[in-house]
Amino acid sequence: MSRSALVGNVTAMLEDAGFVVSDRCAIRPKSFDVAARRGSDLLLLKILGNIDAFDAQTGMEMRRLGTYLDATPMVIGLRTRNQDLEPGVVYFRHGVPVFNPDTAVDLFVEGVPPLVYAAPGGLYVNIDGDVLKDERKGRGWSLGQLASELGVSRRTVSKYEDGMNASVEVAIELEELFEGELTSAVEVFGGADELTEEDELDESETEPEDEHMFTTLTRVGFTVHPTTRAPFKTVSEDDYEERVLTSHSAFTRTAEKRARIMSSISQVARTRSVYFVDEARRETVEDTALVEREEVEGIDDADELRKLIRERAEA
Repeated sequence: MSRSALVGNVTAMLEDAGFVVSDRCAIRPKSFDVAARRGSDLLLLKILGNIDAFDAQTGMEMRRLGTYLDATPMVIGLRTRNQDLEPGVVYFRHGVPVFNPDTAVDLFVEGVPPLVYAAPGGLYVNIDGDVLKDERKGRGWSLGQLASELGVSRRTVSKYEDGMNASVEVAIELEELFEGELTSAVEVFGGADELTEEDELDESETEPEDEHMFTTLTRVGFTVHPTTRAPFKTVSEDDYEERVLTSHSAFTRTAEKRARIMSSISQVARTRSVYFVDEARRETVEDTALVEREEVEGIDDADELRKLIRERAEA
């Protein structure tokens, strides 16, 4: 299956599941392919045939964007270089949850979350330690008795009850022993690793041609989060926590295409979008406001800039 067909299939599945899906981000470089929202859940999705193409830099950028936009980054893929991704299993690459389209259908369409995740050494499940302890005590079993049934040490059983996860084989044996469910779902929504201060992108790491826009946005009162692999240059927010996707360049056909993608993403992410240009022959590209750089020079605060963006977008 071609990557384009795979993206189309995943998009159709999300729409069937009740998600509003953005246009595909067809401009490079790109850290994600589509944004999708259902209710309060906002997803940033990378869709790949071979997930080995998902590198550490892209993973970090997706996690940054997830933090800046209150979204969950995810990768949906078919295989690695060596094997197909197993259905019902969540893999983690560079701090981002990864799973195949069948698992996505179960999760998004059927509402059945995955129970198994891959980690070094094999496949594991989350054991509900409190339930396990209650079941063991209800049977009148000691830690040693359960350990003997499982063929593990008493210390290992104690760790299971303290929250240590178990292999799939042990989990199956436990559920057979106690004739009930002891596992809990893998956290997928919100399952990406949180950013640390070291993970934040410093403005000194960004391109020199972006510095003027960053300085201008900061001067008028926005908190600016630079990006490196998105169809926009920053996610900026004001004191009211209203987010704005921003970019800048000469107004070319490529810039117009980028502004259209920004508009589509903003509608899904519930932000606004603005494209700063040297000269504009129109006021908007769909819902993305076009603002000339000279106009911004005379603006002194975020309220004024936000008002200008809103008026342009709603014109």
